[in-house]
Amino acid sequence: MTKTVVAVDGPAGSGKSSVSKAAATRLGFDYLDTGAAYRALSWYILDAGIDSADAAAVVSSLGGFDYTIGTDPIGYHVRVGQTDVTDSIREPRVTAVVSNIARVPEVRAHVTGIFRDIIRDSMAPGIVVEGRDITTVVAPDATARILLTATEEARMSRRSAELASESASEVASALQKRDRADSRVVDFMTAAPGVTTVDSTTLNFDETVDAVLDVIRTSQKP
Repeated sequence: MTKTVVAVDGPAGSGKSSVSKAAATRLGFDYLDTGAAYRALSWYILDAGIDSADAAAVVSSLGGFDYTIGTDPIGYHVRVGQTDVTDSIREPRVTAVVSNIARVPEVRAHVTGIFRDIIRDSMAPGIVVEGRDITTVVAPDATARILLTATEEARMSRRSAELASESASEVASALQKRDRADSRVVDFMTAAPGVTTVDSTTLNFDETVDAVLDVIRTSQKP
């Protein structure tokens, strides 16, 4: 890899999306939200009337999945074909099925190929890629590999602040359910060998961004 590739993994509510986006902005790097691809595919399957629980039907749909995502951390967008789904992929109906779709091995292999193409084609001096299995599967040879985590209590508190319209119990239940579902596919709670853990439990947002930037800068030193 000639450009700087930063791989960031972490559980739901760890702040990996917002922190990764801020770090990319400060460094002048591209930013890739890999979770958006699974959500976009889920939206596509729902829109097509395909049964999300039918793994064979989901796999068959991959050939028609025309997906693009913006990698500018400031001008972020997600499209399926000509449809802008940037907001739609965050709808509860999409969230409800995304884990089922993401656990299909053929789906993960397909979207991993998409991610690697985006990383390869990035014209920025670097790219920050965040998700669940970036440090181990998508970009195991990344310049910097980071596990961004926090205690469950801290993650629930942060997610509750983001979703003010939902009760704390609803947020906690959703977060735990998503972590349980995704952990059946990949271990995103434990740092793999060579991966640096950044625990943001006692850090505010800016401090967390600074901690991630420190790891990236250290990894760039000869």
